[in-house]
Amino acid sequence: MPLLHKIAGVVIICAVVLGLTLPGERRGHRDKKEPTATQAGAAGTMTPTGRAAPGGGVKDRPAGSSATPVSPTPTVTAPIPAAAPGAVAAKANELGQVPVLMYHRIMKKAELSLDRSSKELYDELTRLARSGYVPVTAAEFVGGRFDVPAGRHPVVLTFDDSTPGHFGLDARGDPEPDTAVAVIEQVARENPGFRPVATFYLNKDLFQLSGAEAAAGVRWLAQHGFELGNHTTTHPDLSGMSEKQVRDEIGGMEDEILGLAGAHTTTLAYPFGSAPRKKAWAREDARYHFQGIFLAGWRPSESPFDERFDRWAINRVRSEGKIAENDCKRYCSTAWLEYLDKHPDERYTSDGDPNTVTIPRAAEDRIAKQYRARARVY
Repeated sequence: MPLLHKIAGVVIICAVVLGLTLPGERRGHRDKKEPTATQAGAAGTMTPTGRAAPGGGVKDRPAGSSATPVSPTPTVTAPIPAAAPGAVAAKANELGQVPVLMYHRIMKKAELSLDRSSKELYDELTRLARSGYVPVTAAEFVGGRFDVPAGRHPVVLTFDDSTPGHFGLDARGDPEPDTAVAVIEQVARENPGFRPVATFYLNKDLFQLSGAEAAAGVRWLAQHGFELGNHTTTHPDLSGMSEKQVRDEIGGMEDEILGLAGAHTTTLAYPFGSAPRKKAWAREDARYHFQGIFLAGWRPSESPFDERFDRWAINRVRSEGKIAENDCKRYCSTAWLEYLDKHPDERYTSDGDPNTVTIPRAAEDRIAKQYRARARVY
């Protein structure tokens, strides 16, 4: 064989060997970059039911590998611990509905459709006490930290517009008779375990108190466990206002409350239940920073531990008997309280431990993820 042919043969053999051993791209993939793990959806997981979660699909593998993709690896979620025996005995359900009752004027004799007489307020609160309800403030409710005895039920009492029938102090410095605060305290004295707390959503006309009286009154409420909430300065419909107008209405009232009470509010109630065009305008500003916002709705609220709970749109129930107006035969307080009495499995029932969230096993898929570590099931 000629020398030139021998040299060519050696070169060909070397090229073949090098092509098999040196790193390089696979045949047919020279112009196509291998997807990274993120591009391939490697961050995806499997849900507990085995269905692929959004973004999932292909397990990460070394770039350049020709191995067949393997099945996604499910995320292992620790089982929820068993509930305490006392919670089971109480039939606790801390994903149940919570009545957030909405009151307006309280008067000796009701005059307008939204009014409630002092007697009507007394009767409703007494009914709540005897049915095992325990008041918590709106701030406690939104924060998911409230201490209600086992087997009993939280209720949130809210009073809008800071009218004179809500609060006032007599010459001795005690709540004026027949005001909401006086009635709440009376019911608490008569029914041990019924906490004398409520949330008052304030406008600029603070219970028609002025100057030093307004300051003393606001401080008295705060010192006695009543929550002060923001209800805007002049009670406008925020839905038709500009961003500046919305922020001035809320911020102006916040400045007033801060100046009188020395502390910011935690919650806001929309006047008329109407949100501004952009809800973010009402949530946070240089002058305010809320943890929850309440509507003027017609049904109880979801539990704050429920994944469906929306802290920026919390439902309330108007306080009223089963009258025809506004479909109160079905959707006002008397009707809803009757409904929950007849359907106790739908009502929030406490496990007695503020550090745990006890729920029936059938409802565990509804627990909000941030509360799963506190959950207990039975």
